[in-house]
Parts: sequence; structure tokens; C-alpha cells
Amino acid sequence: MEIGALDMVQRDGRAPTILVAGSAPGESGVSILNVRFDGGMHLLATPRCHCICFCFLQTSPARVQKRMAGRLVCVEGHVGTLSTYPAGIDVVADADEGIDILVVAIDPGRMALAAADSELPEAQLIERISGDDPVLLTLARTLAFESIHDYPNGPLAWNETANSFIDALVAGHTAALPASSRGALGKDQLRRLRDYVIAHLDEPIGVEALADIAGRSPFHFTRVFARSVGMTPHRYVVHLRLQRAIELVREGRSGLAEIAARTGFADQSHLSRWVRRVHGVPLSRLTA
Repeated sequence: MEIGALDMVQRDGRAPTILVAGSAPGESGVSILNVRFDGGMHLLATPRCHCICFCFLQTSPARVQKRMAGRLVCVEGHVGTLSTYPAGIDVVADADEGIDILVVAIDPGRMALAAADSELPEAQLIERISGDDPVLLTLARTLAFESIHDYPNGPLAWNETANSFIDALVAGHTAALPASSRGALGKDQLRRLRDYVIAHLDEPIGVEALADIAGRSPFHFTRVFARSVGMTPHRYVVHLRLQRAIELVREGRSGLAEIAARTGFADQSHLSRWVRRVHGVPLSRLTA
């Protein structure tokens, strides 16, 4: 996942040092960018994803000038100062001192899914120029450490930490936007859809049945659902199937073929392919 257009330069006019960039295998929807600016910083960006930034100043305290969506603010930074930048917003930041920045980039669709899972489908990331969140900071540092050291605890641990980061972000840094104002599905509709899918995991689930529950035509439902949840109805059904399958695998009371059948996968191989695709590990790692 690419953050988008980034213009970064340090005081001597050279590009800053990239300490780490990227993400573990799988579909966490999260990537890390850790950058070191020597002597000073200029950053200009219009990210395509949500960006959660933490500043680590090489001399403290130091002043950082930030401009977001036309608002200019000078802040006295300290270790771990938090900024949140929603996708598509214009961002400018300047500092006269050396600084490291740690960016956790989140795919908007992945955050929409987490919000829907938390029954907060109207959640929108709040713009924040300066703040603190010790929980997010700890999780971001864990992601950076794992990335720098080539995922010593494995992709599954990295992806689970990424999921925890998104869940904490949704819980603490979003505000509700009424569903009616953006043509999206409401909380009650999404709850009914989720309950239906979970009750019929071992059966074929078509878009027509889901659209009927939402009271919309299949064509209109598919568009509105993707806007609300960040993925197609089919992928959402797979998401819930996989979620339940992993729970059953970790309980250890059923065989893998039985679990695949109970959660709507064609067979054990089909389940295994989805586990590797989404979580970046073979199915056998879930039972380790």
C-alpha cells in the first residue's frame, strides 16, 4: 500500500533517511514508514490513505510548524507527539531541528471495516494536528520494531498488532457522521446483515438475500455496502467466514475439514488459501 504523493527534504537539501517502510505479508491494510530528518525537516503530502504520525525530536523541546487543510499551527513537540491526517487532506510540516517521524498508514477501506465490526459505521477519522495517545504510540513502536527486524514474531503477530492499532484508532479518534448524509447503511442495517451472515455461514449467501434485508436493489445495495464497509458484500461474507474459522481452529475441538465445511469454505484447501492471503501465514501456524 502506497501512502501517496510525498515531498520530503532535510536541512541540507538531501532526501531524509528511510529507516523502515512497508508491511508484513497479508492484508492488514496497514503499512509503516519511519523517516529520519537531520538538521531540519520539510514535508509536503496529500496521502491517499489515513496517516497517523508520531514525532521523535532529536532535541527536545522543539517547535514544529504544521499546516493542514489551510490551518497553520506552531506546536511545541515532544517525544511521541501524535497527528492524524485523513486520506486526501493536504499536509505541510516544517521543523528547524532534527526529527524522526513514524507514520502508520491505514487503508480507508480497512478502517471502514473495523468501524463496521465495532458497530460504528458512521465513524470518520478526526483531523488532529497535535495530541497524545500512549496506547497508539506503543502499538506503533511495536509495528516499527517488528518491521525493522524482519518480523521476528511472524506476520500473524504483526497483522494482529495492526488490527489492534486500527481498533484503538476507531475507538479514540473518530467522530460519527450520520449515515443518511452520505448515502450509507446505518448501524441497525449492518447489525441485521452481520447476524444473517453469521447464522448462515455454512450455506451459500447471495447478494440478493443481503439486499433484501437492507431493503434495496442488489445493484444499489452493492454500491452502498462498499461505501459503508470498505469492501464488497462477497468479501465481507468471506471476512466473517474466516473470522469464525480462525476462532474454531484456535479452540482445537474440530478438524480442519469440518471447520471449513461449517464456515462455508469449499474445503480445507480453500480455507488455507484465504488464511495465507489475509493473514500471511499457512493454516498450520494458527494451531501452533
